[in-house]
Amino acid sequence: MKKRILLILLFVISIISNAQETLTLEDCYALATKNYPLAKQKELLQQKSNYEIDAITKGKLPKIDLNAQATYQSDVIGFPSKMPGVTPINKDQYRATLDINQLLYNGGMIEANSELKQAQTKTQQQQIEVSLYQLKTRIHQYYFSILLLQEKSELLKSKKELLQSKVQEVKSGVKYGAILPASELILEAELLKIKQQLTEIDFEKIKMTQNLSDLTFTKIDTQTTLLAPNSNLENNRNNRPEIVFYNLQKQQLEFSKKTLATSVLPKINAFAQAGYGNPGLNMLDNSFQPFYIAGLKANWTILDWGKNKTDLKTLDIAKEIIETEKEIFELNNKMQLREIESEIGKIKQLLELDNNIIDVREKIVTSANAQMKNGVITTSEYLTEFSNLYEAKNSLKTHEVQLAAAKSSYEITNGK
Repeated sequence: MKKRILLILLFVISIISNAQETLTLEDCYALATKNYPLAKQKELLQQKSNYEIDAITKGKLPKIDLNAQATYQSDVIGFPSKMPGVTPINKDQYRATLDINQLLYNGGMIEANSELKQAQTKTQQQQIEVSLYQLKTRIHQYYFSILLLQEKSELLKSKKELLQSKVQEVKSGVKYGAILPASELILEAELLKIKQQLTEIDFEKIKMTQNLSDLTFTKIDTQTTLLAPNSNLENNRNNRPEIVFYNLQKQQLEFSKKTLATSVLPKINAFAQAGYGNPGLNMLDNSFQPFYIAGLKANWTILDWGKNKTDLKTLDIAKEIIETEKEIFELNNKMQLREIESEIGKIKQLLELDNNIIDVREKIVTSANAQMKNGVITTSEYLTEFSNLYEAKNSLKTHEVQLAAAKSSYEITNGK
């Protein structure tokens, strides 16, 4: 039973380990969007907006105030002669009131302010989306740098294995006098050079992986294999978050105009006051009395000297400025896409030539190998052709990664 449990645990660990051995570009994007500190601000902005809108809508509820005062006056209303039943007013007076004000109509200003606050929040959240999207470019750079190092490392290891097998052949040739003894040393020196190159790649990969880990807030092991993305360039629709941001800014200005329009409409409130004081409403009754007042109050600014119209014109100009910024962004974005398309076309042609060069180089190496065995050429001459072949293969791998990077860059620039 214990053995079965142990085998199951080992199987699960193996699955988890294998799941962590590969990483895609989309995984990195998703991790950065989820874990980057700036992403948390979106939820915080929404919470802040909810509280602010709740505070705005509370303007529809009645406002209740409790007031109390005690005063002493240097003088009071007096009468030239005493009147029957009328006592002089005291100089010390007391009053406590409960005041209630209820908004009845304000032209929809509360609703307009709530809508404006929602629009402001959406704009701020989209600004965060723009900032997060810019992270993609940095992640893209590190990801493909690591991917290129990864391909170069595999190619060097393959070259190393072939050279090691060639060393055994040369040793045999040296033993039987067919090949000069120095030939073995030449190959050994080349193997040391490859080891040096692999060391440089390992340290560079560690640095790039750490940077990628920092941006995604995830521990990425240097042994993790990065997968080349399969990009789709058929979608020509621009989905950049900046476009949405500009549109939301213009929408916010429209809500601001709506708020300004409601600010000049009349406002009507109902009010009531209940109190107890000395004197009450009857100033001639010099005693503590209860009292109340109820009524309606209207307020309408009929002349603001054109301030509202000026504010509306200011908002219209601001909207035009945003539209020009959007046009400039779309123009630059279009130029970037055209440049990337040209780069993709160039790399595709280079890849075709790479394959042709490799075919020719492989034939040359095969011929050089036979000549070296027969003593026609030296090991150094063979090694030169052998290195030329791997330089061609390295060029092929580099262009393959560059093509994948260019396609991915096109997607980022186009807003995918």
